[in-house]
Amino acid sequence: MLDAHATLVAQAAAKGVNIIGFQEVFNQAYFCPSRDPKWFACAESIPDGPTVRFVSDLARQHEMVIVAPIYEIGDDGNYYCAAAVIDADGTYLGKYRKVHIRNAPTSGKGIERLFFSNGNLGYPVFQTRYARVGVYICFDRHFPEGFRALGLNGAQVVFNPSATSVNLSEYIWRIEQPAAAVANGFYVCTNNRVGVEEPWTFGRFYGSSYIVSPDGEILAMGGRDEDELVSSQIDLDLVDEARRRWNIFESRQASTYTSLLSDPEPLACVRGPESWRPANPAATAGPDGGGRTP
Repeated sequence: MLDAHATLVAQAAAKGVNIIGFQEVFNQAYFCPSRDPKWFACAESIPDGPTVRFVSDLARQHEMVIVAPIYEIGDDGNYYCAAAVIDADGTYLGKYRKVHIRNAPTSGKGIERLFFSNGNLGYPVFQTRYARVGVYICFDRHFPEGFRALGLNGAQVVFNPSATSVNLSEYIWRIEQPAAAVANGFYVCTNNRVGVEEPWTFGRFYGSSYIVSPDGEILAMGGRDEDELVSSQIDLDLVDEARRRWNIFESRQASTYTSLLSDPEPLACVRGPESWRPANPAATAGPDGGGRTP
């Protein structure tokens, strides 16, 4: 998997690409349809794990900013769906942890909650050599609040790596990200897996990765079935132009939004000594809606 991405990065460099984003947990299968605790062994630390070191070398070699989503084990012992952001000189700039974790079956018998904790780093924006970059992962995209936070934090380009299948979300795939781009005046680069991953046959990833402008125009879109590089020229001046045109950030009435600030209790996923367990099993919903661990 790493070699395949290295080939794509080399192709991107040959086309003059400055910033590239990989898919959700790019270095392995999307394992959430499983309930097998073996997948915990695939989690790595950020930035000291082997995958981030590999990506840092690629970034340095090609002078390219890379957004690399992987499965992370944090210093707190919790597991996260995260993304490292590497600058064009190979410097690790920081990470984003997926905030919104779906607590319901997403595909097959799997539940993301069994593997991922809620992210706890907020919505950071990273000043890279080429642009101010934010990250918002998969299920996050259904929550406009995080997109807005990234915009207010200065993002010019937001990467939205995803792993989503035909029967789940395709009907809104071309709606949400363009809407977020227009509402916040930034580019959104959203990607998705393609095909069927064995041994799970719950459905087909439909690809259709694309880049959308602050005006909501889809600038480039990939196919449904084959791994490929999707790229486009972007104009960062359009970010400022779109924001001046609509004046959305300045027109917000934040004092009227206080009712939106009530949160459910955040949950964490940590590996237990006997096999594994959610950190708060009494509050964690199983497939039947009841609180249980596998």
